[in-house]
Amino acid sequence: MKSLTGQFLVASPHLKDPNFARTVVLMLRHNEEGALGVILNRPGDKTVREVWELIDAEPCECDDDMFLGGPVPGPLIAVHDQPLLADDEVLPGVYMAMQREPIDQLVREAGAEFRLFSGHSGWGSGQLEGELEAGGWLLGPATVAEIFGDVEPLWRNVCNRIGRNIAAPGIKPDAIPDDPELN
Repeated sequence: MKSLTGQFLVASPHLKDPNFARTVVLMLRHNEEGALGVILNRPGDKTVREVWELIDAEPCECDDDMFLGGPVPGPLIAVHDQPLLADDEVLPGVYMAMQREPIDQLVREAGAEFRLFSGHSGWGSGQLEGELEAGGWLLGPATVAEIFGDVEPLWRNVCNRIGRNIAAPGIKPDAIPDDPELN
Protein backbone atom coordinates (compact mmCIF):
# COMPACT_ATOMS: atom_id res chain seq x y z
CA MET A 1 0.00 0.00 0.00
CA LYS A 2 1.38 3.36 -1.01
CA SER A 3 0.83 6.07 1.58
CA LEU A 4 -1.38 8.99 0.56
CA THR A 5 0.13 11.30 3.19
CA GLY A 6 0.62 14.72 1.62
CA GLN A 7 -2.00 14.14 -1.10
CA PHE A 8 -5.30 15.89 -1.76
CA LEU A 9 -8.53 13.90 -1.90
CA VAL A 10 -11.52 15.32 -3.75
CA ALA A 11 -14.84 13.48 -3.58
CA SER A 12 -15.92 12.14 -6.96
CA PRO A 13 -19.59 12.17 -8.00
CA HIS A 14 -19.70 8.48 -6.93
CA LEU A 15 -19.18 9.41 -3.27
CA LYS A 16 -22.60 10.39 -1.94
CA ASP A 17 -21.46 11.50 1.53
CA PRO A 18 -22.64 15.13 1.94
CA ASN A 19 -19.85 15.76 4.48
CA PHE A 20 -17.40 15.87 1.58
CA ALA A 21 -19.35 17.69 -1.13
CA ARG A 22 -17.05 20.21 -2.87
CA THR A 23 -14.25 19.72 -0.34
CA VAL A 24 -10.52 19.22 -0.57
CA VAL A 25 -9.09 16.87 2.07
CA LEU A 26 -5.40 17.04 2.93
CA MET A 27 -4.16 13.59 3.97
CA LEU A 28 -2.11 13.94 7.17
CA ARG A 29 -1.49 10.25 7.86
CA HIS A 30 -2.13 7.07 5.91
CA ASN A 31 -0.85 3.66 6.91
CA GLU A 32 -2.06 0.10 7.50
CA GLU A 33 -3.96 1.23 10.61
CA GLY A 34 -6.09 3.77 8.73
CA ALA A 35 -6.07 7.34 7.47
CA LEU A 36 -6.41 10.84 8.90
CA GLY A 37 -7.07 14.04 6.99
CA VAL A 38 -8.60 17.50 7.31
CA ILE A 39 -10.93 19.42 5.03
CA LEU A 40 -9.01 22.51 3.96
CA ASN A 41 -11.83 24.54 2.46
CA ARG A 42 -14.53 24.53 5.13
CA PRO A 43 -14.11 27.57 7.41
CA GLY A 44 -16.13 27.43 10.60
CA ASP A 45 -18.10 30.21 12.22
CA LYS A 46 -15.58 31.02 14.95
CA THR A 47 -12.11 32.55 15.02
CA VAL A 48 -9.10 31.09 16.79
CA ARG A 49 -9.43 33.86 19.41
CA GLU A 50 -13.06 32.89 20.12
CA VAL A 51 -12.16 29.21 20.48
CA TRP A 52 -9.26 30.05 22.81
CA GLU A 53 -11.73 31.92 25.02
CA LEU A 54 -14.01 28.85 25.08
CA ILE A 55 -11.30 26.37 26.02
CA ASP A 56 -10.14 28.62 28.84
CA ALA A 57 -6.64 28.98 27.49
CA GLU A 58 -4.49 32.06 27.87
CA PRO A 59 -6.08 34.64 25.53
CA CYS A 60 -4.61 35.02 22.06
CA GLU A 61 -4.91 37.75 19.45
CA CYS A 62 -5.36 35.49 16.40
CA ASP A 63 -8.47 36.36 14.40
CA ASP A 64 -7.90 33.68 11.73
CA ASP A 65 -10.83 31.40 10.98
CA MET A 66 -11.12 28.01 12.63
CA PHE A 67 -11.81 25.27 10.10
CA LEU A 68 -14.07 22.23 10.25
CA GLY A 69 -11.67 19.39 9.52
CA GLY A 70 -14.34 16.77 8.99
CA PRO A 71 -17.25 14.88 10.49
CA VAL A 72 -15.20 13.01 13.12
CA PRO A 73 -14.97 14.84 16.45
CA GLY A 74 -11.62 14.93 18.11
CA PRO A 75 -8.73 17.05 19.23
CA LEU A 76 -7.73 20.30 17.60
CA ILE A 77 -5.32 19.74 14.73
CA ALA A 78 -2.92 22.36 13.39
CA VAL A 79 -1.41 22.21 9.91
CA HIS A 80 1.55 24.57 9.91
CA ASP A 81 5.05 25.53 8.70
CA GLN A 82 7.00 25.31 11.99
CA PRO A 83 9.16 22.14 12.14
CA LEU A 84 10.05 22.61 15.82
CA LEU A 85 6.34 22.42 16.77
CA ALA A 86 5.55 19.34 14.67
CA ASP A 87 4.21 15.93 15.62
CA ASP A 88 4.72 14.79 12.02
CA GLU A 89 5.84 16.10 8.64
CA VAL A 90 3.03 15.91 6.07
CA LEU A 91 5.15 17.01 3.11
CA PRO A 92 8.28 19.15 2.87
CA GLY A 93 7.51 22.47 4.59
CA VAL A 94 4.13 21.33 5.98
CA TYR A 95 3.70 19.82 9.43
CA MET A 96 0.91 18.82 11.78
CA ALA A 97 0.42 19.14 15.52
CA MET A 98 -2.26 17.68 17.76
CA GLN A 99 -0.83 18.47 21.19
CA ARG A 100 -2.07 21.50 23.10
CA GLU A 101 1.32 23.06 23.93
CA PRO A 102 2.65 23.28 20.34
CA ILE A 103 -0.72 24.48 19.07
CA ASP A 104 -0.83 27.15 21.77
CA GLN A 105 2.63 28.31 20.69
CA LEU A 106 1.56 28.37 17.03
CA VAL A 107 -1.38 30.71 17.59
CA ARG A 108 0.98 33.15 19.30
CA GLU A 109 3.92 32.80 16.87
CA ALA A 110 4.28 35.93 14.73
CA GLY A 111 4.77 34.97 11.11
CA ALA A 112 3.79 31.31 11.54
CA GLU A 113 1.68 29.99 8.69
CA PHE A 114 -1.02 27.68 10.05
CA ARG A 115 -4.59 26.47 9.83
CA LEU A 116 -6.43 25.18 12.88
CA PHE A 117 -9.06 22.45 12.57
CA SER A 118 -11.82 21.22 14.83
CA GLY A 119 -12.73 17.66 13.90
CA HIS A 120 -11.12 15.58 11.20
CA SER A 121 -11.74 13.11 8.42
CA GLY A 122 -10.86 9.58 9.42
CA TRP A 123 -10.93 6.09 7.95
CA GLY A 124 -10.33 2.73 9.62
CA SER A 125 -7.92 0.14 8.28
CA GLY A 126 -8.73 -0.56 4.61
CA GLN A 127 -11.75 1.76 4.54
CA LEU A 128 -10.19 4.51 2.40
CA GLU A 129 -8.66 1.93 0.06
CA GLY A 130 -12.15 0.47 -0.47
CA GLU A 131 -13.59 3.91 -1.22
CA LEU A 132 -10.76 4.57 -3.68
CA GLU A 133 -11.35 1.23 -5.46
CA ALA A 134 -15.05 2.08 -5.74
CA GLY A 135 -14.15 5.40 -7.43
CA GLY A 136 -15.22 7.57 -4.51
CA TRP A 137 -12.16 9.81 -4.48
CA LEU A 138 -9.89 11.60 -6.94
CA LEU A 139 -6.26 12.10 -5.93
CA GLY A 140 -3.79 14.88 -6.56
CA PRO A 141 -0.53 16.10 -5.06
CA ALA A 142 -0.84 18.78 -2.39
CA THR A 143 1.20 21.97 -2.59
CA VAL A 144 2.28 24.30 0.20
CA ALA A 145 0.81 27.29 -1.65
CA GLU A 146 -2.62 25.65 -1.90
CA ILE A 147 -2.61 24.39 1.69
CA PHE A 148 -2.03 27.88 3.11
CA GLY A 149 -3.61 29.88 0.27
CA ASP A 150 -7.07 31.25 -0.39
CA VAL A 151 -9.68 28.54 0.32
CA GLU A 152 -12.34 30.01 -1.98
CA PRO A 153 -10.88 28.77 -5.32
CA LEU A 154 -9.19 25.66 -3.84
CA TRP A 155 -11.77 23.02 -4.83
CA ARG A 156 -12.06 24.34 -8.39
CA ASN A 157 -8.29 24.65 -8.82
CA VAL A 158 -7.54 21.16 -7.48
CA CYS A 159 -10.36 19.61 -9.57
CA ASN A 160 -9.06 21.34 -12.70
CA ARG A 161 -5.53 20.09 -12.06
CA ILE A 162 -6.69 16.53 -11.41
CA GLY A 163 -8.84 16.66 -14.56
CA ARG A 164 -5.92 17.88 -16.68
CA ASN A 165 -3.75 15.07 -15.30
CA ILE A 166 -6.43 12.52 -16.20
CA ALA A 167 -7.19 13.94 -19.66
CA ALA A 168 -3.66 14.86 -20.70
CA PRO A 169 -1.15 13.28 -18.31
CA GLY A 170 1.93 14.03 -20.41
CA ILE A 171 1.19 17.67 -21.19
CA LYS A 172 2.78 20.34 -19.03
CA PRO A 173 0.23 22.85 -17.65
CA ASP A 174 2.00 25.84 -19.23
CA ALA A 175 1.56 24.21 -22.67
CA ILE A 176 -2.25 24.20 -22.33
CA PRO A 177 -3.86 27.41 -23.63
CA ASP A 178 -6.11 29.34 -21.25
CA ASP A 179 -8.80 29.33 -23.94
CA PRO A 180 -9.50 25.72 -25.09
CA GLU A 181 -10.90 27.05 -28.41
CA LEU A 182 -7.31 27.88 -29.35
CA ASN A 183 -6.46 24.14 -29.61
